[in-house]
Amino acid sequence: MSVVRKSNKLINVCYDIRGPVLEEAKRLEEEGQRIIKLNIGNPAPFGFDSPEEIIQDVIHNLPSAQGYCDSKGLFAARKAVMHETQRLKIPGVTIDDIYLGNGVSELIVMAMQALINDNDEMLIPAPDYPLWTAAVSLAGGNPVHYQCDEQADWYPDIDDIRSKITDRTRGIVVINPNNPTGAVYPPELLEQIIELARQHNLILFADEIYDKILFDDAVHTPMASLSDDVLTLTFNGLSKTYRSAGFRSGWMIISGPKHRARDYVEGLDMLSNMRLCANVPAQNAIQTALGGYQSIQELIVPGGRLRDQRDAAYEMLTQIPGVSCVKPKGAMYLFPKLDPKMYPIHNDEKLALDLLIQQKILIVQGSGFNLPDTQHFRIVFLPREDDLRDAIGRIGTFLSSYQQ
Repeated sequence: MSVVRKSNKLINVCYDIRGPVLEEAKRLEEEGQRIIKLNIGNPAPFGFDSPEEIIQDVIHNLPSAQGYCDSKGLFAARKAVMHETQRLKIPGVTIDDIYLGNGVSELIVMAMQALINDNDEMLIPAPDYPLWTAAVSLAGGNPVHYQCDEQADWYPDIDDIRSKITDRTRGIVVINPNNPTGAVYPPELLEQIIELARQHNLILFADEIYDKILFDDAVHTPMASLSDDVLTLTFNGLSKTYRSAGFRSGWMIISGPKHRARDYVEGLDMLSNMRLCANVPAQNAIQTALGGYQSIQELIVPGGRLRDQRDAAYEMLTQIPGVSCVKPKGAMYLFPKLDPKMYPIHNDEKLALDLLIQQKILIVQGSGFNLPDTQHFRIVFLPREDDLRDAIGRIGTFLSSYQQ
C-alpha cells in the first residue's frame, strides 16, 4: 500500500515552537512527569487572566453571536479598532480597511497568500517569529532573512536589509516589540526602514501584537504612524496585552496609498470571504478591550508581576557562567546567548531535548527562530517568580554539564 505524503508546499514550512521537542514534552507529561513550560507566550496557564469585563461582555453577547457576521468582522469591533488607529495617529484608516481574524496568525497567512507569487521574496528579521517565515513558504515565496544585531540591542541592520532587496522582493516584515528578543525600535530606525520601502516600492508588514507590553523607558511607535505614502499592513490583537490568547481575536489594518493596492485588497477580500468570518463571540471582546481600563499597565511597572518576573529571570540567567542576554524592553521573552567557547553547541534542538529529558524544562532553541547559529534559546518569563527561579536554576545545573 502506498504511503500518503504531505503536500510539497509544506517541505520548507517549519514551526519549532510547537515542534519535536514539544511532542516529547507531551509524551513525558502522559507518563505523569511535571514539565515547566518556558516555550510559549500563552498567558492564561500562568495565572494571567483576561480582564473580567471582557469575559462578561463576551458572555452577555453570546445569544447574538450565533450566526455569521460580515466577512471582515463586526461593525462595532472594527469601529473600535478604527478609533484605536486615530489614537495612534495612523492616518486615513476607515472601517473598510480593517479585517478581523482568528488571531493574528490567520491574518498573517491571509496577507501572504493574497500577495505572493511563486519565488517572490519577503524580507523577514532573523531571529523572527517563525510563523512569518512559514507563511511566506506556504504561499510559494522565498523568505529572505535580514540580520538583527545583538551587539546593537537586537536592532535590524539597515545595510543588511538594503543588500538583500532584489527585483523579486515584495515587502519587509518588522516585528516591534520583537519576538523573540524583546527589542523595541526607536522611530529613527523605523523611518530608515520606511525609506527603504519607499525607494523600492515595497509593502511594510508591521507585527505589533506586543505594543502595550513595555518596560523601563521604552516607548512603542506604530510604524504606520510615520508615513502616509508607503503601503503598510499592521497586525494586532487580544492575545497578549489582554491575556486572551484562546479567544483567537486579532485585526489587520491597511494604511497608506490604498489606491495602489486595489487588486491586492480584492485578493484579501476573496480570502476573507472564503473563511466566511472570524469567530463572532470573541469579536465582542474587542470594543471593551480597546475602550476600557488598560490593566496591562499594572503588570509592567515596577512592582508589577510581569516587570518583576522579567527582572528576576534576567538576573538569574546572566549569573550563569557563559550566559549573556540583552535585557528585553518589551514582550514577554528572554533570548539568551551561550558563549561558544564554554558551550560548543552543534545542535541546539538536541540541547533543548536534553534539557527537557534531564531537567524537565521546556524551551525553544534559537534556530527555531531562523537564526543562523546554535548558541541561543528563548524562554518566556510568564511563570511566577518561584517557578522561574526553580527552572533557571535547573538550566544552570544542566549547562554546567555542557561546558567545554
